[in-house]
Amino acid sequence: MNHTTLDQARAAKAKVLAALGHDRSVVGVGITRIGEGYGVKLNLEVPPAPEASLPKEVDGVPVRVEVVGTIRKR
Repeated sequence: MNHTTLDQARAAKAKVLAALGHDRSVVGVGITRIGEGYGVKLNLEVPPAPEASLPKEVDGVPVRVEVVGTIRKR
């Protein structure tokens, strides 16, 4: 069961951004509710390569990966 606090998720989000923010397939990093706590949501433009090593958690905070496609202005 996930009881990660919002502050823990914010700290983990900063680490995910620092580690993966330069990757061109990353179109967004945010915070999301997971169970009773919070987690980091990593939005990708395309599915990750099979050999990609994306984190499942950072400092005990779960990381959810979602392929959302290209982000465009409206």
